[in-house]
Amino acid sequence: MIAMICLDDKNGYLFTKRRQSQDSVLRSWMIEKAKDSALWMNAYSQKQFENQMSPVIKADEEFGSKAGKGEYCFFENISPSDFADRIEKLILIKWNRVYPSDKKFTMDLSGFRLEKTEELKGSSHDKITIEEYSI
Repeated sequence: MIAMICLDDKNGYLFTKRRQSQDSVLRSWMIEKAKDSALWMNAYSQKQFENQMSPVIKADEEFGSKAGKGEYCFFENISPSDFADRIEKLILIKWNRVYPSDKKFTMDLSGFRLEKTEELKGSSHDKITIEEYSI
């Protein structure tokens, strides 16, 4: 699977069981990225895609276990580190801001190498940095 997670500057991804932020341009980017595959997520994450539904979106509470090779998984309220043995590529989406957080991304990236970095101008963030890592 190809895991994606949004992080703030201190690797936070969740605050009191709520997402830190969201962005419609980023959602469109995710859908486009997964256009020839699937974009797995849980029902919590699917709610933010209601106005941008796409046939690539697959919502299931067991999405981390169901995603196949080459399929994308959007981790928002759980950590992809729980599925580290299944990850073939990791995409870190950085808000370039510090938000309050009580859940931090702590996955060991020593086995990964940075392949690509790009920046998006989002609808709510002037700069969203996307880092793609592979094993």
